[in-house]
Amino acid sequence: MAQTRERYIALLRGVNLGGAKKVAMADLRALIEELGYSEVRTILNSGNVVFSGAKATPDAVAEDIEAAIAARLRVKSRVTVLTAKQLAAIMRQNPLLEHAANPSRLHVAFLRDKSARTRLKPLTERDWTPDALAIGASAAYLWCPNGMSVSDLPTAVDKLLRDDVTVRTWGTVSKIAALAESDT
Repeated sequence: MAQTRERYIALLRGVNLGGAKKVAMADLRALIEELGYSEVRTILNSGNVVFSGAKATPDAVAEDIEAAIAARLRVKSRVTVLTAKQLAAIMRQNPLLEHAANPSRLHVAFLRDKSARTRLKPLTERDWTPDALAIGASAAYLWCPNGMSVSDLPTAVDKLLRDDVTVRTWGTVSKIAALAESDT
């Protein structure tokens, strides 16, 4: 009987954003292939990986990748893993889609666990104007029309969640989804 395969997306937190965590995407692809995954492709130069493998829980896949990155590449990075179906659901559930006309100002904060969602809840009670925050089942959505660097919202989210969140722009998320849906 053939083993069931799954399409996964791995999002590494903080990789390539600073000199200390610089990882070549070719090295990252090779590492994930060495773990037994196939159809490994990276997007941009910031730790976004799409790959296929035997069906397992995303948390187990994330733990394997984190351990391998630490052991082989000597970099500590939290890894959030989703299935392609989970990513598609997160995209469909985005209540701030009216802002998608500027995908560089609309962000998805991928939550590593359900407790992260609960911890974010108090932030929804604050007026972030002109920014906006919405919380979905597995992600938070941030609209920062003036950019993340001048907004207090991303800082507040990061302060609450630290390594339990990784953020991507809507444009990047769309590219990841397109690659996850495509044939290799």
